[in-house]
Amino acid sequence: MLIDPSIIGSTSESQIFEIEKGAIRSFAQAIGDDNPLYRDEAFAKECGYRSIVAPPTFPTTIRVFNPKVKFEPSRVLHGGQEYLYERPIVAGDILCCASSVTDVYEREGKLGKMTFLIQETRGEDLEGNLVYRGINTLIVR
Repeated sequence: MLIDPSIIGSTSESQIFEIEKGAIRSFAQAIGDDNPLYRDEAFAKECGYRSIVAPPTFPTTIRVFNPKVKFEPSRVLHGGQEYLYERPIVAGDILCCASSVTDVYEREGKLGKMTFLIQETRGEDLEGNLVYRGINTLIVR
């Protein structure tokens, strides 16, 4: 197997991320989403938010690395991504994020054996309340 399954359960150190208006607006522009919730603070406040809201895939920009996860990057395919929210991410949020390896397994494919790495990133506010979970699947071939 290309990744040692003994890393299942390992967790990265927590990292702090301050969610900035400019980052949200730039991300919304990059994905071509002109929803005013992502760009217009006055509109977002009229809708009940304290500032602009991050698009649902915004946590893609939050990178948390687990030092126990090692593989050759040129051999990796992105197998899937899922985000589950307790509440929207809003500009001004300060999130404490950590990533855990939840599974490593092997499957046979048309081109041979592939190793699947499943990681979950949790983003919590400074009070420890869960804001989102991101579940990422990487395929190492």
